[in-house]
Parts: sequence; structure tokens; C-alpha cells
Amino acid sequence: MTVGELSVVVHRDAEVLAAAAAARLMVRIVDAQHARGRASIVLTGGGVGIGTLKALNASPARHAIDWGALDIWWGDERFVAPGDPERNERQADEALLDHVPVDPARVHRMPADTGGSPESAAEQYADELSKAARAGADLPRFDVLMLGVGPEGHVASIFPESPAAYDEGLVTAVRNCPKPPPTRVSLTFGTITSADEVWLLAAGEGKAEAVGLALAGAGRVQIPAAGARGGVRTLWLVDEAAAVNVPPELRLRRS
Repeated sequence: MTVGELSVVVHRDAEVLAAAAAARLMVRIVDAQHARGRASIVLTGGGVGIGTLKALNASPARHAIDWGALDIWWGDERFVAPGDPERNERQADEALLDHVPVDPARVHRMPADTGGSPESAAEQYADELSKAARAGADLPRFDVLMLGVGPEGHVASIFPESPAAYDEGLVTAVRNCPKPPPTRVSLTFGTITSADEVWLLAAGEGKAEAVGLALAGAGRVQIPAAGARGGVRTLWLVDEAAAVNVPPELRLRRS
């Protein structure tokens, strides 16, 4: 695995953090589309993740994005019935995707629970990833892969010491998740670390310990956020409350 530069940006609060992340995401998408005619991003749920999508929708600059040339994936999903309010995709639709002219064929949704198993859903999503892969690669190119960070350090649906932390496939089924709903589908470390840029979003004092441990070099099985690294860049976007344990030398700037 190639590991790129690591940066930490600290913002005043969760609202400013979401707005700043949205602005960064717009620029990154537009730059990628200018360079090669398309872009590909991986979305996350959670307060800041969905807040970022809401801020993106609220910005007039969203019209600079060619929405028809954007591939959208998810880092994890709750394996519940289609349309369930717990689904990350439903929250993303309401926050952004229902309001912009995305190409439905390029919105890659993880399968919902329609009577099958999460293992089957993981296989289906892995197959979709493989079909979209670049020549000679197992995965498509992800320009930006966004992840929320849980208070115990989980990312996507990879929780500390869980089987998902050891899975060497592309996508994994998650059962008995310590955070409800208990059954999920998640990208693995191997897929996450294939991204050009991995952005980790964390706000609130409840995330401070996990952020500090991840940046202090904890193992990825114990603190999964520590293992989420991008090939070109790893960017931590945090608010002041979540940043109390971040070493001053790691802070890129503050706003």
C-alpha cells in the first residue's frame, strides 16, 4: 500500500467543518473532472458526513460540478429494508442527491435487505466495484473517500477487534455490530486504502480520544481509523472539540 501525506485541519465547530468539507469536495470533484472528464467519490453517513452533503446542496457553486460525470459510492450501509430511514443512501438522497442531476446509473448503492443475506449483498457490491475497475486493477479510482469516525475509532462499519478489521476482500458483511442496526455491509481496509484521498471527519468531544489515538499510531485493528490512509493524501477534518489530543505539529491550519 502506498501511503500519501497526512494533514489535519481543525475548524471551529461542526457546522463550519461541514461547510469547509463541502467546499473542498466541490473543488476536488471539479479538478478531477477537468483533468480526466469524470470523478468518483465515496460517501459516508453520520452527522458531519450528511451535514457536508447538505452544505454542498446549499452552495451555488454546486453548479460547477458536472453531476452526470460523477460516480458515487458508499463506504458502508445499514442492511435494513429499502427506504428505511437508517439507510445512509436515503439520508444522502434527502440531503443532496434528490436535488442535483446525477446519473442514476452512476450512483452505486449498496444492496438493501430484501430477504437475502448481508454476505450476498457484500458479494454483489464487490462485483459492482470490480466491473467498474480500471484496466489492470481490482477497483475503480476513488478521488475522495470520506469516512466518519466513531467514538471508539470505527470507520465505515469496521469496528475495533471485529472480523471486518481482518477481512482481505473488497467488501465485507458485518454482523453483531455494537452500534445499531447490527447488520451492515462495509468496504474493507484494502478498498478504503486504494483511494487517492481519504478524508476522516470528526466533530465533538466524544471523538477526541479516538482521533488522538489514531494520529498517535495506534494499530488499525484496535483503532480502525488509524488504518484509513489514502494513496496520495490522508486528510483529517475535525472541529476544536475533537482535536484536543491532536499534536500541534500535525495541525495544518485553523479556521
